[in-house]
Amino acid sequence: MLRKARIILSVVIFGLITFYFLDFAEILPNNFHRLAHIQFVPALMSLSFIILVVLVLITLLLGRIYCSTICPMGIFQDIVTWISKKTAKKKKRFRYSPAKNMLRWGVLGVTAIAFLFGFTVILGLLDPYSAFGRMTVNVFKPVYMLGNNLLESIFSSFNNYTFYQVDASLLSISSFIIGLLTFLVIGFLAWKYGRTWCNTICPVGTLLGFLSRYSLFKVRIDAEKCNHCGLCATKCKASCINSPEQTIDYSRCIDCFDCLGECRQNALSYTISFKTKKQVTDASKRRFLLAGLTTAAATPKVMAQAQNVAAAAAGMKSDKRQTPITPPGSVSQEHFQAHCTSCHLCVSKCPSHVLKPAFMEYGLGGMMQPTVFFEKGFCNFDCTVCGDVCPNGAILPLTKAQKHLTQMGKVVFIKENCIVYRDGTSCGACSEHCPTQALSMIPFKDGLTIPHIDTEICVGCGGCEYVCPARPFRAVYIEGNVVQQDAKPFTDNHQEEIQVDDFGF
Repeated sequence: MLRKARIILSVVIFGLITFYFLDFAEILPNNFHRLAHIQFVPALMSLSFIILVVLVLITLLLGRIYCSTICPMGIFQDIVTWISKKTAKKKKRFRYSPAKNMLRWGVLGVTAIAFLFGFTVILGLLDPYSAFGRMTVNVFKPVYMLGNNLLESIFSSFNNYTFYQVDASLLSISSFIIGLLTFLVIGFLAWKYGRTWCNTICPVGTLLGFLSRYSLFKVRIDAEKCNHCGLCATKCKASCINSPEQTIDYSRCIDCFDCLGECRQNALSYTISFKTKKQVTDASKRRFLLAGLTTAAATPKVMAQAQNVAAAAAGMKSDKRQTPITPPGSVSQEHFQAHCTSCHLCVSKCPSHVLKPAFMEYGLGGMMQPTVFFEKGFCNFDCTVCGDVCPNGAILPLTKAQKHLTQMGKVVFIKENCIVYRDGTSCGACSEHCPTQALSMIPFKDGLTIPHIDTEICVGCGGCEYVCPARPFRAVYIEGNVVQQDAKPFTDNHQEEIQVDDFGF
């Protein structure tokens, strides 16, 4: 009964979290981002003390229920393990292996020290929720969207327009490679060894494992009933049951309850007991697998270098951004990098598709953290989704009024690149798409008008950069603010001319 309840709850939570990452059509209400807020590291990063206290109390009461029921990466491993059992030619069995405590505590220590010194990339790589999010957004979602496009082609051929075409391109080559490596490494370990990742590499698993040693409810072995058959150990994907010695390593037990129904002697039970058993701390004699995560090669440049050189020789100036743009509500680059674990939930839910994983824009410590690009759109003036869904406190929630005055960057105008200046052609696209009138058109020559900027009322939404037709270097682009500022309120100067006849009515 306990195992069935755990499986049902796990499947529901995993399904909702995964689909929320994949859901480009916004089928699920936005409130489902709360599922991200109950994850351990996001709660820690956002200082959500109530959630942290609840998770700690649950662990002290019931054991590592978080790892078996709430953590999506843990459930993902269980799914892979289940598939491996179903497809194996011969019956798959696990066996007890001693804890690799030096590795476990070493990884946790390095992660904690790096985090305290502001190098959050290690925590971002190893946090199970963030790793699952990157894996889902960068590997699974493109496949999911390609499937949608295939269905759209099939259905539209029968005049059924239930589906519509969406962009299925990769957000970032580097993040795709890291997400794919995460999928392959953790998937392989789960396929072969069950919960090896959780009990050797995952820092959350190590920390909660320490607490679970003192939990009130535990899976316990009745020494009088046990006949040392070892059947329970063959079902334990955490490899924590030492049947010959009748001991369980509670720091590694994830309370999956797979062992309870297998014991033919009814020697296993999930109960309260104040008797303590000797913990397994033997040195490892069995080889272990150490997963290696490598950084990807630099992303190829969008524009060919030869084209850029030719444009520079013709007098155009580079529009390369010197300061990366952090999402609106992230306060500052320092605050953002200190709190973001690169779960990519904001990347997945951004309706304008202006958020993408960084490569080296923030430096090595900020690799994979979201940054703002305007190749595929601009930041909607009324949109506050990224701050609403962020579970870590890296992007603070904003009201629409606050968003309207949050300046994440400032517009820069390069006259030498503007087609009005270079080609004598009328344009004005940037001014038409500016929601604050930070870009306006002023008289130039020969009846033409040219952009004029007011950086004090600019919010850095990127509407001007997105629509600017100048290539290969744009004439207007957004330079990021290291610390986000308050823009000055703007006044709508567009007045509608009303003609009144002689009678006034």
